[in-house]
Amino acid sequence: MATAMLIGILSTFGAGIAAQWVAWRFRLPAIVLLFTLGLILGPGLNVLHPSTSLGWIFRPVVSLLVAIIVFEGGLLLDFRQLREAGEGITRLTMVTLPICWVLGWLAARYVGHMEWGVAALFGAIITVTGPTVVLPLLRHNKLQPRVAAYLRWEAIINDPIGAILAAVVLQVVGMHVPINTGIFLSTTLPDLLASTAESLAAGIIPAYLVRYLFTRDLMPESLKTPLLLSMALSIFSLCNVSMEGAGLIGATVFGMAVTNLHIPGLSELRRIKESLVVLMVSTLFILLTADLNRQVLEHLSFPIFFLTLVVMFVVRPLGVFISTLGTSLTWQERVFVGWIAPRGIIAAAVAGAAGYRLADAGYRSADLIMPAVFAVIAATMIVHGFSLRPLARRLHLTLSNEPTLAIVGSCPWSIALGECLHREGVPLLLIDNRSSALMPAARRSLPILRAELLSQYGQEALEERPADYLIATTADGIYNGMVCAHMAPHMGRQRVFQISPGVARLDFYHGLSRDARGKVLGEPAWNYTLFDTLFDKGWRFVASIADENAAQHFGSVPNRLDLLSIKRGVSISIRSAEDESPSMPSPGDLLVSMLPPPEAAHQPEGLTQLEGSAA
Repeated sequence: MATAMLIGILSTFGAGIAAQWVAWRFRLPAIVLLFTLGLILGPGLNVLHPSTSLGWIFRPVVSLLVAIIVFEGGLLLDFRQLREAGEGITRLTMVTLPICWVLGWLAARYVGHMEWGVAALFGAIITVTGPTVVLPLLRHNKLQPRVAAYLRWEAIINDPIGAILAAVVLQVVGMHVPINTGIFLSTTLPDLLASTAESLAAGIIPAYLVRYLFTRDLMPESLKTPLLLSMALSIFSLCNVSMEGAGLIGATVFGMAVTNLHIPGLSELRRIKESLVVLMVSTLFILLTADLNRQVLEHLSFPIFFLTLVVMFVVRPLGVFISTLGTSLTWQERVFVGWIAPRGIIAAAVAGAAGYRLADAGYRSADLIMPAVFAVIAATMIVHGFSLRPLARRLHLTLSNEPTLAIVGSCPWSIALGECLHREGVPLLLIDNRSSALMPAARRSLPILRAELLSQYGQEALEERPADYLIATTADGIYNGMVCAHMAPHMGRQRVFQISPGVARLDFYHGLSRDARGKVLGEPAWNYTLFDTLFDKGWRFVASIADENAAQHFGSVPNRLDLLSIKRGVSISIRSAEDESPSMPSPGDLLVSMLPPPEAAHQPEGLTQLEGSAA
């Protein structure tokens, strides 16, 4: 038994992380792979039997993992973002959700043949489109900023709200008291309202305690994350004592309260919890899927099949259509948002816990919740995940599929670099927090973003206009390093670059830590002053198609600054002296270099000039 449990644990963790890596490497929906792995390891090969191996502890473990996941989801809900998101987002969250709940409720009752209580819970569960599914899809598919914002904020906001709705509905239907009876109005409803109020208080009051401890330096940094996690779990457990299911409300409200108190230092803690949640999501999804025995899968009948189709083709599109009447959304955006709604880990986790609760309450159709919800999850993940890109292209809602370069810092020579790339069709985004600095770029029709990347707004704005690579080009070397260090966890540490802060500062022991800055653009001597001076002397950026000779000598030709080599539709290679194994361009790649004026140097050999490529 111990050996089997150990094998199961190792299989779950190893398979989960492997699935996440494969999904990242090949741009696949991670949750689809996790779902498939769970089915293979569980009902398929009978390797994993979570509820049998862990016994009575399985359900509490699932509940605690769900508590941490919904707490992290609550941390994503900043009310400032909701106010700035606009009317379209407000409609998608505040109006679409209840409409889809009612429509899903009716569909489960009349198509899925569930009891009214079970159908109400099913309708509540399927309203959730979680950020753990939607955000990776948005990162891998470059949508136009507005439609990306709609899907992104709907997922972030609906995650905690949907969890709270499901928790309240679960509590009501778990009582098994008809709504039209005097007992419900005199006893059940007051108890429900009291327990909900207690859960809200249990989530809000500890958040103020956290703020008091953190802002007065009464908590060491090493204990902040353990404190938040232990408080979330404690709130979840205590709330469940008074009302089963109220723990979801308490944990979610605690996360929402903590993030809206704007406590300094939460961004670092949030990043740690995000990594932890990735592990938990991987583990939990495989465990819940693997625990589906073959008898449960036998419930995947024609009614559930038709219910899944109704949810995908009627409930969601109709809910979005009704709720967005009179808004500024175009018909293409309404069609796209009405179709794309993959369900994720919250739906799976709530369904896993709810099935047992409803069965204990005596509902005959309780065993339909798990297969029905998992059918919706599997169908929406696969169909929506793989149809998102072609549908967005068909509706003309995508940006270029070429890798995008973000240039932070607007100055004459960085604008010239951006103009050179823009003329060759290379997607870029010029970012600065000064309107005056961006005006020359705007006059040249370059894509710009006015934002401070070290702010939460700047980071969110960049997520809606995704970039694959970043070069920080301001005159402040320390600021460049801060931007690169801030963006490295989101873009990848090998994809953030900065102009050299100075040779002395690059010393591996005495200089700026590699963790506190980006990779050096080109050579250590290529600092801001050098680029600025050369530009004033007439040096300009030139984009060229490489032949075999140019590709072979890229980076080794004197009196020339070779910066970028671009493989169309594949990658951007940015030269850096810190590359352990520099990638060499191939013939046909687009090369970007800084060259002296014709009167100062002859044209280098091996380059076929593109007409009009000089900046």
